[in-house]
Amino acid sequence: MALPRSVKSLALGFAVSGTVHLVKPEVYLPLMPAWVPAHREVILASGVAELACAAGLAVPATRRAAGWASVLLLLGVYPGNIKMATDSLKTKNTGLKVASFARLPMQLPMIRAALRAARG
Repeated sequence: MALPRSVKSLALGFAVSGTVHLVKPEVYLPLMPAWVPAHREVILASGVAELACAAGLAVPATRRAAGWASVLLLLGVYPGNIKMATDSLKTKNTGLKVASFARLPMQLPMIRAALRAARG
């Protein structure tokens, strides 16, 4: 079965983001809610998880499991996206505010793509 474009995009996004998590974890530190322990370690672990999901989505034999793992990952990082949006309210940077809040609903098509992969 051919890989749907939405799943390809999700896998590519995970591959890029996962790489950034590992190479420049400090980029993600401002997104970490205070209640999350060991910020750097969680960032590195989520980068590994994103790379694993990207690889799993690309392989037909692991696509379903990777789809479900991707759904869980996207739900797991959502609090960081919410924190980024609420923190942006404290800045005068309108572009950051717009981008931060626009990012919130963008999780939905990503979750739909992950569900598409999970359901085969």
